[in-house]
Amino acid sequence: MDKKKFVVGMIVFGSLWGFSECIIGPAMGDAGFPSGAIMGGLFAVGLMVLSRSMFRQPGMQLGMGLIAGCMRMFNPFGSCIVCSAIAIAAEAALFELIWSAISKDLHKSKNPVMMVSLGVISGYSVFVGGYIVTQILTPIVSSSTFYLENLIAFLPQILARGTLAAILGAIIVPVALLMRIPDISKVKDRLYYPTAMGISVISWVIVIGNFLLSA
Repeated sequence: MDKKKFVVGMIVFGSLWGFSECIIGPAMGDAGFPSGAIMGGLFAVGLMVLSRSMFRQPGMQLGMGLIAGCMRMFNPFGSCIVCSAIAIAAEAALFELIWSAISKDLHKSKNPVMMVSLGVISGYSVFVGGYIVTQILTPIVSSSTFYLENLIAFLPQILARGTLAAILGAIIVPVALLMRIPDISKVKDRLYYPTAMGISVISWVIVIGNFLLSA
């Protein structure tokens, strides 16, 4: 895989992830949907699995999470922007840990049980793990005090919320793995780079523009 194509792919997928967190997530929250579980189990896991299938490069999803987390800082909505950015980065790190031992050619597998199982594990672990990491790191980053008893008190609620993320993961992972994935190495540069960077720029412009209008 060409390193330049890899980096550009990481930017475009990270930008799409950040766009979904900044624009789609708040819209769903305003409509009364459980946006956290949906964003984690559907959008985050879906984009990470799709990018993993396309590029087959470990570490890409962590970079995507860092980009999306930075992008989330431009979102004026929500009670805790910093903790949301931390959650996104934590979700990416957890995905990398879960998928580190998985074959790069997993998208060729047609075993539905394996794909659904991976979806359940990925969706649940990414959402719940990201939520727990956020509860631990946010007080530290914000120069506050972390109280273990507070985390323990809310742990049953956090674990229960992961059910929806697991169900969504069971749906989106097989869909992403069964999609016809183009061979990125064979895509012509004159098509790949303008398209990828155009999507990235548009995503950032919309998010930053939304931030400036809401400031």
